[in-house]
Amino acid sequence: MNCPPLASPHPQAMASLWLWGTLLVLTLAWDAVGADLRAMTWLGSPQGFAWRDHWWLSSVLHNGAKQLAVLVYVGVLAMALWPRGIWRQLPPSQRLEIAMGITLSLVVVTAIKRISLTSCPWDLEAFGGTARYVSHWTWGVSDGGGGSCFPGGHASSAFAFMALSLPWLMSMDKDQQRLGRAMTAAILLIGLVLGLAQTLRGAHYPSHTAWTALFCAATAWANHVFFARLQSRPLRAGLALVPPRPAKP
Repeated sequence: MNCPPLASPHPQAMASLWLWGTLLVLTLAWDAVGADLRAMTWLGSPQGFAWRDHWWLSSVLHNGAKQLAVLVYVGVLAMALWPRGIWRQLPPSQRLEIAMGITLSLVVVTAIKRISLTSCPWDLEAFGGTARYVSHWTWGVSDGGGGSCFPGGHASSAFAFMALSLPWLMSMDKDQQRLGRAMTAAILLIGLVLGLAQTLRGAHYPSHTAWTALFCAATAWANHVFFARLQSRPLRAGLALVPPRPAKP
């Protein structure tokens, strides 16, 4: 019996994997050379961070963006239940996948922050605080500050929505793929802007934003694969129940 040929990997999946792997390598290299602290010394001083309370960074890109993200999240949940517009292109299972992917991404980032002992840059002695610098990979070692700063929670307000683009990105329809790429680009850009705003304020190191993107992307892909396999199981089970046809005499 000849086995069916293996399906070739989706080109969008391969491109996403290369992008994720490249970001992972660059972020690990950034951490290895201790670039976080050097970057923050360019922005801060013993008196703190000059842009910490800047209206645009604090009120608009932090508080305002966080409130907007909550509204968008509620809107996504509503569209998953009562689809309108482009949401009607997706079956219920994919709408559920999106809602679950975004939710899980937020949960993963929040859970890591809860157990992290890393404090924010503005808590360091070098910038007027009381904590000393300890790498966020030195688990179980307190830096003397409040902790719970790794990874970047605010950046996850955008990066968590990477799960939103996957059903369109992984579609076989070219128009839907273009829409998925546009969604992904917009989400990444907004996440970078929100992460940069927090870095300029002294709230997060640059790597915190990168790790948030990596965690959210990995969670979104794991969720996507889970739902894809879940959808294929009933089909395989159904085929297994169909008895083979008798050979013609």
